[in-house]
Amino acid sequence: MSRRGPLLSLTLALAIAAASLSTANAQQRVLRHDESAPGRLDPSKVLDYAAAVLTMNIYDSLVEAKPGGGVKPALASAWTISEDGKSYTFTLPPDVKFHGGGTLTAEDVLFTLERTLTLNAGYARLFKGVTAVSPEPMKVTFTLPEPNASFLAAVVRWPSMQKSVVMANIKAGGPYGEKGDYAEAWLAQNDAGSGAYRVTEHNPQEGSVLVKFPEYFGGFADKAPDVVRIRYGVEAATIRTLRARKEWEITSQWIPVEIKRAIAGMPGGKLVTERGISYFIMSMNTQRAPTDDVNIRRAIAKAVDYDALLSLSAISPELPGALPMHGALPSGFLGYDKTLPANKRDVEGAKADVAKSKYAGKVPPIELSWVAEVPLEEKFSLLIQQNLAEVGITANVVKVPWALLIQQATKAETTPHITQRFAIGPYPDPDALISQNESRYMGTTLKMDWFSDPDLDKMIAAARTTTDEGKRKALYADIQKRLLDQRPSLIAFESLATFAKLDYVKAPNLDDPAMGAAAIGGNWLFRTFSVDK
Repeated sequence: MSRRGPLLSLTLALAIAAASLSTANAQQRVLRHDESAPGRLDPSKVLDYAAAVLTMNIYDSLVEAKPGGGVKPALASAWTISEDGKSYTFTLPPDVKFHGGGTLTAEDVLFTLERTLTLNAGYARLFKGVTAVSPEPMKVTFTLPEPNASFLAAVVRWPSMQKSVVMANIKAGGPYGEKGDYAEAWLAQNDAGSGAYRVTEHNPQEGSVLVKFPEYFGGFADKAPDVVRIRYGVEAATIRTLRARKEWEITSQWIPVEIKRAIAGMPGGKLVTERGISYFIMSMNTQRAPTDDVNIRRAIAKAVDYDALLSLSAISPELPGALPMHGALPSGFLGYDKTLPANKRDVEGAKADVAKSKYAGKVPPIELSWVAEVPLEEKFSLLIQQNLAEVGITANVVKVPWALLIQQATKAETTPHITQRFAIGPYPDPDALISQNESRYMGTTLKMDWFSDPDLDKMIAAARTTTDEGKRKALYADIQKRLLDQRPSLIAFESLATFAKLDYVKAPNLDDPAMGAAAIGGNWLFRTFSVDK
């Protein structure tokens, strides 16, 4: 997932906030929010949190994540699934209007699939091998190469574009033959969506302005924001100042814990959480010495002080920032198994594992990286460095900007021995996270452990293609046990993302964590928010 980029100065951010107030009509309801940079607009390239928040508000998918679990209709008014589980037919409503004029047809949906697969970016991997036809003007049938129990949930990550607008903004001479650049340049700054909000200003490193689309077919909550202003990479101290002046409605999850504590203590505000869909993971590079030895990886897993990590994550005594992890799935997903042992520190066991390794007595030092834009990870790194020293492993802590880490992850020799990140399920199905352990994702930030296990790949594929829920649970239990045994990565704790907001802002899925949607960005549908001041 993306992290925050270049930081705005306090003066600039204050000026932006002041401009927001002066230019907004007195009757407008404005919501101001910060996120990580860059904010990508092209729906075929979405992968990180900031991009998910944008696209889920600007575009619509055939289905969307349902609060409490599963999916519900969005662009599709209904759907049917064939008996063999390989064909899905979606019915489209007649009244979905695009921001660029005109209404949604099956042709737009088919075009979106074609462009997504051609660009082969973002979540295109989820739809590889899928073909589509339109048996009727307002129906689309997708045929899968094999049954896929996660397909319907994965459709959450498929925002539909208006074909005519995209084609009108193609630049010739691009890499896609007669399609030119396939409007990549235009869609990086503009939208071709039908969502509740349309983009009026966008700079991927600085900010975006979204304005309510009054012809949106899905409706709005009472007192939904008319304008949403998202700024990227704002300094935490600046957010604190703006919050004190009630000029910042809701923060991102990335600001430091101490700032969240300070904001929580201010009058007129509260902290809300997003839970059950994410975890903190430490990927261990299995192709570099000494983490190529499973005994060293097991030693690292036993050496970590998990109670201290939970303590560092805590916002307050009443509001933890993390929960103990059981297995390899957070609690909001099918297959979560609380009977699996929680992570526990075992120093003597770690020393014994080191002694069993091929590096006993001469363990090479390891590189322990933390993402520069997430200050909490530095605290984790210093703690883990001390923990590892106690069992004879020297860790050199390295600060790495997220953009550089993306590059490092493309090769095993440049990927750090241990890489920290927060992982969030992109769609409401266990395959969303478990599939990231498949060999095919090596070379991306999804799989920085470089662990290749053909048997594990087969187990994950079997769980994905099995449609019986009971059998899927059993398969995911076996998969998690194998991951815990081989330890390509250490999933340290279940993360409770926390956000500070003013109490005049109502955000239903965040205000009530039990109603959370298990998909990245799924709890940030601004049409469901209310701004009542």
